[in-house]
Amino acid sequence: MESEGTHKMSSQSETLFKKTLLVMEWLEKWGYVTAGVSFLALGMIVFTRGWFMFFAGLSQGVLRPAMGLMVDLLLVIIFMELFRTLLEFLKTNALTIEPFLYIGIVAAIRRILTITPHEALASVSPEEFTRYLWDISVHGLMVIGLVISLFIYRKRVSV
Repeated sequence: MESEGTHKMSSQSETLFKKTLLVMEWLEKWGYVTAGVSFLALGMIVFTRGWFMFFAGLSQGVLRPAMGLMVDLLLVIIFMELFRTLLEFLKTNALTIEPFLYIGIVAAIRRILTITPHEALASVSPEEFTRYLWDISVHGLMVIGLVISLFIYRKRVSV
C-alpha cells in the first residue's frame, strides 16, 4: 500500500516537473523574443539619432558628422546582426559561430573608427599617442584574426 502511494506521488511529481519545464521553455523563448525586439528597437533609435545628429552637425562641416553617422550605422549593423541571429535561433533552435564573427569584425572596425586620426594627433601626450597606437593595432589584429576565422569556418562548413 505504501509503495502504491509512493508511485502515485512520484507520478504527480514527474507531471509537475514536466509542466514546470514547459513553462521554463516558454519563458526562455519569450526572453529571446523580447531581446530580439529590443535589439531591433535600439537599432531603429540609433539609426534615427545618427541621421538627426548628421544633419544637425552639417553646419560645422561634413567630415565630423559623417564619421559620427558611420560609427552609429556600424552600431546599427551590430544590433541588426544580433536580431537576425536571435531570429535564426528561434527558427532552428541552433546557433552558429558565423554571425558572432561578423559582429566581432564590425565591432572592432567601429572601435577603430571611433577615434579619428585627427583627434589622436591633436595635442596629446606621447603616452596617450602610444596608447592610441596600441588600441588601433590590437583592434586591427582582431579584424584580421576574425576575418581569417570566418574564412576557415566557411571553408570547413562548405566541405
